[in-house]
Amino acid sequence: MNKKERLDAIMEIMRRYKYVTVKFLTEELHYSTATINRDLNSLMRQKLITRSYGGAELLETKSIPLMFRYHKMKAEKNRIAKKAAEFINDGDTIFIDGSTTAQYIGQHLFNKKNITVITNNIYLVSFLSENGIDAVCLGGKISEPPNMLCSSETIENLSHYTADKFFFSTVGINEYGDIVSSDLYFLMHRIMAKNSAEQFFLLDHGKTHCKAPKILFSLDEISHFISDFALPENITDKFPDTTFITV
Repeated sequence: MNKKERLDAIMEIMRRYKYVTVKFLTEELHYSTATINRDLNSLMRQKLITRSYGGAELLETKSIPLMFRYHKMKAEKNRIAKKAAEFINDGDTIFIDGSTTAQYIGQHLFNKKNITVITNNIYLVSFLSENGIDAVCLGGKISEPPNMLCSSETIENLSHYTADKFFFSTVGINEYGDIVSSDLYFLMHRIMAKNSAEQFFLLDHGKTHCKAPKILFSLDEISHFISDFALPENITDKFPDTTFITV
């Protein structure tokens, strides 16, 4: 396969998955990491993709399969989640949504006592249970393989629970600072927020100026905004009752 054929093959994969890791491309195309990186840099110079640590994303897209979202902004997501976990007290009942960002909170709960986690994330329920933390799976049908659940059954089960705190992430925020969402988890997030005393929105800098059309929350509907970047003051000043935390 010559360079042009490799580039065409990479673009075909990119159009299918929107975001891929270098490791995935090396395994799919049977070329070295160095060769794949050179090809990705060539596509980036053509303004067909953007590069991130360990991967690449097709330009003008935000629809990335769950299997690849786990690899995006891993260090940033973990840092944000660690800060979020500091707000969890012994005895709390908490909602954690199925997002890849909020999932990282599970790694920072081992020093907490008598907490209960309610989530639509199959992996998180298993991980926490294996480590002695009470976890409730909301059930229902799989919405995004392999671990996310969301269906009418999920929503029905959720309606029976309340929580002290709700931790979540979405596709991002728009240019006005509104939290935007896909249709898939819109109702679930609304109910989790309504049924919790405090709401914690977790966001990395790769999710700004998002074009998703559906506004999930205004920033005055959440208690805390935790991110790895600072929102401009012309936005934060409008929401004096929301705590903005930069890690």
